[in-house]
Amino acid sequence: MHSAANQQSRDSQAATGLKVVFNILDKWGCSITQVQHILGISRAALYRYRQNPQSASLSRDQLERLSYVLNIHASLRTLFDNPKNVYGFMSLPNDNPYFNGRTPLAVIGSGQFADLYETFKRIDALRGGLW
Repeated sequence: MHSAANQQSRDSQAATGLKVVFNILDKWGCSITQVQHILGISRAALYRYRQNPQSASLSRDQLERLSYVLNIHASLRTLFDNPKNVYGFMSLPNDNPYFNGRTPLAVIGSGQFADLYETFKRIDALRGGLW
C-alpha cells in the first residue's frame, strides 16, 4: 500500500522527469506521434502534460519509459562533448546490426518497450557500459 506522501513524491518526480524528457525529445526532433509512442501516452495526455506536468499520473511502464529516455540522453552526453552530436545522434541513420540503417529515433518511435530498452543498451555499450 502506498502512502499519500509516497504518491505525492512520485508524482512530483514524474512531473520533473516529464519536463526534462519533453525537452530532450524536442531537441532530438521527435514528432508528436513519436513522443506519444515513446512515452506510451495519448495525444490528449501529451498536450495536458506539456501544459501542466503536475497533472501527470503515470503508470510504472510510462515511468520506465521516461527513465530510458533519460538514460539514453546521459549515455549520449558521456559519449559526445558537442551538443550537436548529443542531440543529433538519435536522428542519424545507424548501420550497426540492430539498427540496420534506421535512425535510433525511428526505432524507439515504434512505441515498443523492447525497442527502447535495446536502443539504450546499444548506446550505453558504446560508452563502455557494463551489462
